[in-house]
Amino acid sequence: MTIDKLIEKMRKLRNPSVIGLDPRLDLIPEYILSRAKARYGETTKAAAEAIQYFNRGIIDAVSGIAPAVKPQIAFYEQYGAYGILSYIETVAYAKSKGMLVIGDIKRGDIASTADAYADAHLGLVKTWEMEHSVYGEDFVTINPYMGEDSIEPFLRNCREHKKGVFILVKTSNPGSGQIQDLPVINSNATDAIASASAGEPAPLYETVASLVSQWGEELIGQYGYSAVGAVVGATHPEQARRLRELMPHTLFLAPGYGAQGAKASDLVDGSLVNSSRGIIGAWKQPLYRNRYRPEEYDKAARAAALDMREELSCLKI
Repeated sequence: MTIDKLIEKMRKLRNPSVIGLDPRLDLIPEYILSRAKARYGETTKAAAEAIQYFNRGIIDAVSGIAPAVKPQIAFYEQYGAYGILSYIETVAYAKSKGMLVIGDIKRGDIASTADAYADAHLGLVKTWEMEHSVYGEDFVTINPYMGEDSIEPFLRNCREHKKGVFILVKTSNPGSGQIQDLPVINSNATDAIASASAGEPAPLYETVASLVSQWGEELIGQYGYSAVGAVVGATHPEQARRLRELMPHTLFLAPGYGAQGAKASDLVDGSLVNSSRGIIGAWKQPLYRNRYRPEEYDKAARAAALDMREELSCLKI
């Protein structure tokens, strides 16, 4: 199972971090942008070309340090077909360097639409008598708001192709509480959770957590973690501790570390910790820009990734 490969790599590298590949043009050094514009003008093709070159440098720099990368597909989709091609090439290049890839796609739909998303990103797409792996990620992020029938196609691909998902439970953004913290009676809770709450209203994210735990029961790997993980923001440490109690076999994907303000002390064990701007934009930060020129953005990223690994050494995997 891919979840076992991820745990093995996290332990081998002694590093519970994932590098977010969210490449805005203002995070890419001017020499890369200028070369792309010279070839293609100020076009979406030039932007996608610059992103692909930039990503290769980052991946080369961190491939022996971090176990995984997490490209956020919106930063590629905005450039249309060229951006999507850059996304696909980024996934393939990271995997060629031995890294696991979490596609941050946050899909959530039903019926044949969910099938199409799940097959494209985790499984195989059929064209007449041929089958194709299109995006090729190892994991993807998904939104559970539309219920189990929006999740099942992804679970099917996890079973058939040994892939994994991270389901949004408690996200790191400031406005997450508007919906995720609403008090509800958890009719979907397991016996243990139900007895603990005794029928009292609890935040909606706890209901989602109980569902995530149930959906992942049949996909637990040899190290005790399920292929069905949860997105739990590092910016909510108290909630994360409660969610760890509710989901003991669930690997947390924890955004919010670094640029959003969360620290290592805010994290719970069994977390895969994301940093995006803190790594790919390290060359612009005061701590690194005096040591590395823009042309050495990859070296700055490597130094930041090593510093992050050291800061997260307190976490157990």
